[in-house]
Amino acid sequence: MPVNKALEEKSFVTCIDQEYLIMSRIGKNPVQVPEKVSVTLDGLSVTVKGPKGELSRTLPEGVRISQVENTLVVSPENDKRRSRERHGLCRSLVANMIEGVSNGYSKKLEIVGVGSRAQVKGKNLVVSAGYSHTIEVIPPNGITFTVANNTNVTVSGADKELVGNEAAKIRAIRPPEPYKGKGIKYEGERIMRKAGKSGKK
Repeated sequence: MPVNKALEEKSFVTCIDQEYLIMSRIGKNPVQVPEKVSVTLDGLSVTVKGPKGELSRTLPEGVRISQVENTLVVSPENDKRRSRERHGLCRSLVANMIEGVSNGYSKKLEIVGVGSRAQVKGKNLVVSAGYSHTIEVIPPNGITFTVANNTNVTVSGADKELVGNEAAKIRAIRPPEPYKGKGIKYEGERIMRKAGKSGKK
């Protein structure tokens, strides 16, 4: 047998063996449930309640979830590829729910530019970002807006995914431009700057 073909077959067998032996390093870690959080399991439906609110989610098929004392354990339903792919994902989703109802999530944005500002009216966020009109952002249930110094916006809530989506919507009102850096950006976001065109001499 040619050497190259033998190496290929050996590599293939090794990959197959590892494919079934490797378990998600994230998925195998149990999720700790704080005393102030209650969990209700109904098949793949998970409901958690805590100081910051209540969240519910139905996990995709291919995994199992169980509660052992004050921990939640997520495991693949079988050795099929789809189950193993979803193992770590589902564990992260459950962990994010526990963290969300316990401590909550927040995303901060900065508004840069002369005359650009934001303010909260009732529950809504009103943004002036250099257009001829203001833009009003209505928060979904579970999301709150706060503004400091007219230019620092904080989006808060128990649902990590929802917080990130609302922050992205606010940033999309006026994305930062690369020449002077004006616009709405995430706190700490680095904007790749470009040199402007110089006039003819």
